[in-house]
Amino acid sequence: MIYLDANFPFFDGFPLLPHLSHNDGKKIDLSFIYKDNQGNLTNSKPTNSGYGIFEEPKKHEISKTKKCKENGNWQYDFTKYFTFDNSHKNLKLSEKATKTLIQKILMNNNVSKLFIEPHLKTRMGLKDRRIRFHGCQAVRHDDHIHFQIK
Repeated sequence: MIYLDANFPFFDGFPLLPHLSHNDGKKIDLSFIYKDNQGNLTNSKPTNSGYGIFEEPKKHEISKTKKCKENGNWQYDFTKYFTFDNSHKNLKLSEKATKTLIQKILMNNNVSKLFIEPHLKTRMGLKDRRIRFHGCQAVRHDDHIHFQIK
């Protein structure tokens, strides 16, 4: 499990940009789990930041990404500019391991919400009511998991 961002550590109530909601210590971003070229699980992520290489919707999947960008939400895929090197972009999402991680997170009753893109929720067969679409005003969540506690 790779932690990406939780809260700016120096000032109470100040988020680490570009995450405006990460301002109270109750929200955290985790990397998806990836496989290398040999199919082995790895702690590596496609970019140094963990953000910006997206798991795009497949042709048969509903694309909230496309709708959000068409509606003028320019910031929706803004994290593509925060990659800070993408030398591991050949890594592939392990849907099985990522689904297992999400299910383990949701075993904790203190988890109030978990955000991933709707196409990934459907693709992975996740059904928990706490898994939600974050809305078009935020950044996309098909490059990481965001969850928050009560």
